Amino acid sequence: MSADSIQRNELISLLFHKHHGWLSAWLRKKTGCQHRAADLVQEAFARILLLPDPRQLEQPRAFMVTTATRILIDEQRRRLLEQTYLEALYRLQGDDPACADTPEQIMQAVQALETISSMLDGLAAKPRRAFLLSRLDGLGHAEIATELGVSASMVKQYLASALGHCYRVLYPAAA
Repeated sequence: MSADSIQRNELISLLFHKHHGWLSAWLRKKTGCQHRAADLVQEAFARILLLPDPRQLEQPRAFMVTTATRILIDEQRRRLLEQTYLEALYRLQGDDPACADTPEQIMQAVQALETISSMLDGLAAKPRRAFLLSRLDGLGHAEIATELGVSASMVKQYLASALGHCYRVLYPAAA
């Protein structure tokens, strides 16, 4: 083991021992659940392990709070996507149990929705909405223009912007 990796391991161990307790307490207050807080602490420290150089953390507590907050937001977003999908599925299926998706199909659909949602992060509101209206609702340019209160040519620009954004997210090396 190299001296750098030993120093890295010692630093991570020090960070864990020094900050684990307060981060657990902070997350218990936020979530109201000791077990969920423990899972979130573990995820936060796992993200620290992924840092190229944790020695560059000037304010570890601030980083951990930000990381834990982002994990909570991601978790909340996932639950909202799952709930929205299940509600839409229920409306489409009605009471027919033969139409019910398997848990695996539901999980795959939710993962696909999460991927789409994260891919569209960073996109301005109107291009994002135009893209979703086009791809999910199947609306044409004129219908989207009416919905957004813009011209059809502006819708074309929004869709081009959204597609360009998605391409850059999927293929960062090519962009």
